[in-house]
Amino acid sequence: MVEPTAIPAEQPGATEEAAVEQTLRPQTFEDYIGQPRMKKNLRLAIAAAKKRGDPIDHVLLYGPPGLGKTTMAGVIANEMATGLRVTSGPAIERAGDLASILTNLQDGDILFIDEIHRLSRAVEEVLYSAMEDFKLDIVIGKGPAARSVRLDLPKFTVIGATTRTGSLAAPLRDRFGHLFHLEFYSVDDIKKIIERSAKILEAPIKDDAALALAKRSRQTPRIANRLLKRVRDYAEVHGSGVIDMKATDEALRLLEIDELGLDPADRRMLKAMWDSYRDHPVGLNTIAALTGDEASTIEDFYEPYLMQIGFIERTPRGRIVTMKARKYLGLS
Repeated sequence: MVEPTAIPAEQPGATEEAAVEQTLRPQTFEDYIGQPRMKKNLRLAIAAAKKRGDPIDHVLLYGPPGLGKTTMAGVIANEMATGLRVTSGPAIERAGDLASILTNLQDGDILFIDEIHRLSRAVEEVLYSAMEDFKLDIVIGKGPAARSVRLDLPKFTVIGATTRTGSLAAPLRDRFGHLFHLEFYSVDDIKKIIERSAKILEAPIKDDAALALAKRSRQTPRIANRLLKRVRDYAEVHGSGVIDMKATDEALRLLEIDELGLDPADRRMLKAMWDSYRDHPVGLNTIAALTGDEASTIEDFYEPYLMQIGFIERTPRGRIVTMKARKYLGLS
């Protein structure tokens, strides 16, 4: 089992890149840009919980990767002034693993479970009573001598994050008091995130360069920060260190990222779908075979943004490359 960790404590052996990523994470609602509906509701829930002296009700955050689910968990813990323990669904292999995590929590602590849809059924069964009644049922011994013991748990909050809310078992989903869908960010919000990150990184950036980066960041903060760091590297090596339009254009041309944020993998996938099937629907597994990517990678990373900009259409029979995508990419 992988032990749960705390955020934002730096882990032993963490790379410099990971350390920088931690510094870019907002710690308060004021620093967290975007998602206004979610922030408004969470502010209310936190204020009410503090007034009662109770932990905030369990929270489920869902949406495409890179939109700030882990960051929001850290913000909630910081606003509640409680400890944050971090783990993931695949790391909790057995019910005993979950029991050891839960019994080490303190009153008011927040347990963040990333990829919560990947919890095993046996672990989910243990989590049900823990979330609802703050009780832990464990079996001691084997055979006829086995007996069930119910332990009291501290009052804690589970924050679950998932990219596939449909894969989450209904009984588990129903135990969350707050469900929030993280939406893609506007260009203005992404531009503000880039300017904030550039200030933290001490990388001067021109206004037009920040806007150009925002337009190519796939409406996703994680990608925006990644591109910012790559353009910063280019500006430091081939320029004066100031991120201007010249450095931005040349760096993104080197990375083969176009005006809409499409990279070679996006273009290769769309071209393969069109060349092989034209305007007929294509199944997800067939697309994975055509591109050599995992089906989950296509569904979680490539497809949401391509659907957002109208380049792919989902039908009951499969995915179709739209006319808009064909015109943009020059597919005959």
